[in-house]
Amino acid sequence: MLKVSDRIAAMEISPTLAMSQKSREMKAQGIDVINLSVGEPDFNTPDHVKKAAQQAIEDNYSHYSPVPGFVELRQAVVNKLKRENNLDFTVDQIVVSNGAKQSIANAMMSVVNKGDEVIIPSPFWVSYSEIVKLAEGTAVYVPANLDQDFKITPEQLENAITANTKAFLFSSPSNPTGSLYSKEELKALVDVFVKYPDIVIMSDEIYEHINYVGAHESIAQFAEIKDRVVVINGVSKGYAMTGWRIGYIAAPLWIAKACGKLQGQMTSGASSVAQMASVAALEGDQSTTVSMRNAFHKRRDLALAQLKEIPGFEIREPKGAFYLFPQVSELFGKSNGSLTINSSTDLSLYLLEQANVATVTGEAFGAPECLRLSYATSEEQMAEAIRRIKAAIEKLK
Repeated sequence: MLKVSDRIAAMEISPTLAMSQKSREMKAQGIDVINLSVGEPDFNTPDHVKKAAQQAIEDNYSHYSPVPGFVELRQAVVNKLKRENNLDFTVDQIVVSNGAKQSIANAMMSVVNKGDEVIIPSPFWVSYSEIVKLAEGTAVYVPANLDQDFKITPEQLENAITANTKAFLFSSPSNPTGSLYSKEELKALVDVFVKYPDIVIMSDEIYEHINYVGAHESIAQFAEIKDRVVVINGVSKGYAMTGWRIGYIAAPLWIAKACGKLQGQMTSGASSVAQMASVAALEGDQSTTVSMRNAFHKRRDLALAQLKEIPGFEIREPKGAFYLFPQVSELFGKSNGSLTINSSTDLSLYLLEQANVATVTGEAFGAPECLRLSYATSEEQMAEAIRRIKAAIEKLK
């Protein structure tokens, strides 16, 4: 019988993309759905970035780019890492890919062999587990609950390490929780990693610019482990460029070369026009990034105050990204007529059908007691969505 490969059969469909698709289908039917499931800024790409793309077209950037990216963009990444993070990398340590998701997949498949363990703090971004699976590795989840602000402790990290541990993958600021690790918290984890020199650390920093507490802290800043840290970033979140599909890694040379080798057989270089636009994003006026962050900060405060009024929603103030991740397990077992809420998946579907608000179940992120809501939408839409959610929740008895 003809069938797909075992690796594809074992993979899960992205729950965030699935919920976005379902909400789009309902909208197409004329239903007024407010989508709080999508993980992208609702702002447009800055004008100077769009103009750079137009100029790139005029300048005939229409041919294949080098597999790891144009030198101009890789140098812009090097400059950015030094300017904003005080990190020293060379151009040949940078690999540009078709979005940060490909960057993560490249790094994972370049270092992980079948059966190798990859430690992932939980809650985690939905694709982490599937990327590890695709690399034939074994994901080892380390749970961090609401009381820990969804951040693991050094003791938890050390207890998860075995002779088979090959990599550690995390995000800060975090999708889905919005939590971020302080310099002191990162140093405490580094003190554990120092004891285990064969573990590669993959740091997803795509939400770096959406940070409400000050300067971003990268785990790559610590000299004692920098030679095995892979920094993953891109232009999608900080510059409202999700559709341009430009991500990158800054990594030890041996990993960068391996990623380039893999990418050369998979996709080759990323879009030439999008790369030149990304140079303008990284090197040009940063004021739009600051204004977007300020807008997200205001939305967070408004949405947080409104969500706290909903019975059964327990929530802490996220310090970055644009997500709220309330714990909703107090609602499990409650009913509206014949419908009973037994899980966050049930609750997410209930809110979609009863309130016409799309959210994402926490089960998708390894936190079945939680629900993810994105506030990357207008203040008016967010307020209306939360009003609808509150009305639907009050019907549960």
